[in-house]
Amino acid sequence: MENTNINETKMPLIGDSLPQMKVVTTHGVKLLPDDYAGKWLVLFSHPADFTPVCTTEFVAFAKRVGQFKELNCELLGLSIDQVFAHIKWGEWIEEKLGVEIPFPIIADDGTVGKRLGMIHPNQGSNTVRAVFIIDPKGIVRAILYYPQELGRNMDEIVRMVKGLQVVDKNKVSLPANWPNNELIKDHVIVPPPKDVKTAKERLQSKEFECYDWWLCHKKL
Repeated sequence: MENTNINETKMPLIGDSLPQMKVVTTHGVKLLPDDYAGKWLVLFSHPADFTPVCTTEFVAFAKRVGQFKELNCELLGLSIDQVFAHIKWGEWIEEKLGVEIPFPIIADDGTVGKRLGMIHPNQGSNTVRAVFIIDPKGIVRAILYYPQELGRNMDEIVRMVKGLQVVDKNKVSLPANWPNNELIKDHVIVPPPKDVKTAKERLQSKEFECYDWWLCHKKL
């Protein structure tokens, strides 16, 4: 495993570029994030191959590959296991559960996991369940962490990728539980005004629906 920024120890945060790393995967060597330029990427870690919760997660991810593809988004797994273990586990899932794992899995020696903050000391030497959502420019847009005993909600990850794309395209914000928000349903939130004049005009606008000048929404 090679890390081209081996001396850089600060983990990337939201808004940072994903550090360049050369990784070994079940689909060959890949350079991150360059090999995914122009695409969204969900990079996720799991504690270990041949474990119950991780197996259910990989089946869930695999069954949603089509949804991610429609969003121009690729999946990339990771754990501190060797390539042969990843391959054998994938074969087991396909043979026993009838689901093919179509996305690559990084075989990490701990270098990548440490670089991305996926190894938490009080959780042992395995990676926790981390998710990094990376945009087509290689920028980290969202980070999620789950404990080893709690499997992820894959539909939420799909929603986040879809939502971030809506945000970027329309320069808006999204409410809780979008697109099924309790107050504004599938509407989006428009940016608040930046001056007094615009604030006063906002409530008179026919373009938006407003609870007040600072909370206005519209249907795309």
